[in-house]
Amino acid sequence: MWAMVLKEFRQLRRDRRTLAMMIMIPLLLLVVFGYAASFDVDEIPTIVVGPAAEEVADGLPELLVVTETLTGAGRTEAVEALRDGEAVAAIVAGGTPEILLDGGELFAARAAVTALARVPQAPEPTVLFNPDLSTPVVMIPAIIGLILVFVGTVATSLGVVRERQAGTLEQLAVMPFRPRDVFVGKILPYLLVAAIDLGIILPAAMLLFDVPFRGSPLVFALGAAVFLTVTLGVGVLISTVSQNQGQAIQLAIMTLLPQVLLSGMMFPLDSMAEGVRWIAYGLPLTYFVQISRGVMVRGAPLEAVALPILLLAVLGLAVFGLAALRFRRDLAPAGEGAAS
Repeated sequence: MWAMVLKEFRQLRRDRRTLAMMIMIPLLLLVVFGYAASFDVDEIPTIVVGPAAEEVADGLPELLVVTETLTGAGRTEAVEALRDGEAVAAIVAGGTPEILLDGGELFAARAAVTALARVPQAPEPTVLFNPDLSTPVVMIPAIIGLILVFVGTVATSLGVVRERQAGTLEQLAVMPFRPRDVFVGKILPYLLVAAIDLGIILPAAMLLFDVPFRGSPLVFALGAAVFLTVTLGVGVLISTVSQNQGQAIQLAIMTLLPQVLLSGMMFPLDSMAEGVRWIAYGLPLTYFVQISRGVMVRGAPLEAVALPILLLAVLGLAVFGLAALRFRRDLAPAGEGAAS
């Protein structure tokens, strides 16, 4: 038994990647997720419209942080601001006062309802887009993105690593293919499978969980296509730095878990510490959650989700470019060696 213990210690010492993961990853997860795991909402972006906007803005609870006052606007502009994600709460200060809340921001809306209940003579708020403050309506659009991350990242990384383990990657290198042809040929099937998955889970979510789809299918498809491009790039990038499927699964989980907890899927971004929030801004699922919730729940138009789509595209270019370069490097040495 002692001989086996010594053998395992020596083997573990040689496998520095696994040793580092066993020691550093738990500490990293504790620190990052300890700051991220919070349902508390300290600030709710609020817009005040109507002739008495200035006066009403001064008497709101501290939780409702006024970002804009529009004395020449009315209820229509307030609803549009909530639909486009410019605010979570809107106060219509003209005639009969009215408080509007974006039910798509579940935790912020619940916090606002609780805070307003303590204000004497405050009108009962009207919750838009998700009147019942239903959790599935908010969670399912994010879960759709999580499923796409799993398919795009895990399946793609394992598929490419399988080529390396079987030795067929070196065979591809000596064939009359350009690295670009091999690269695109490897990921297109996974893109098709992910698109089919999306076509299945989206109607199923709407049917089983009564999730609305108020926006444009074309806008949603555009956001999903860009998002899938990023996740496929991450999968190929993982495969280029992994020698076997075990390593690929480890790295895929390391990229998947932060996206579950830091993307705004489970915990509000505004409740996270500032340093952790910057990590969230570098995760593709963060932007797809904004797109899917915006289009499905609020019916946001293209201009309202243009920024997250653009940021996803930039992130996709960076990840895809790096993955293509590493993939090309993996093929080039084998091809040169066979030619010599």
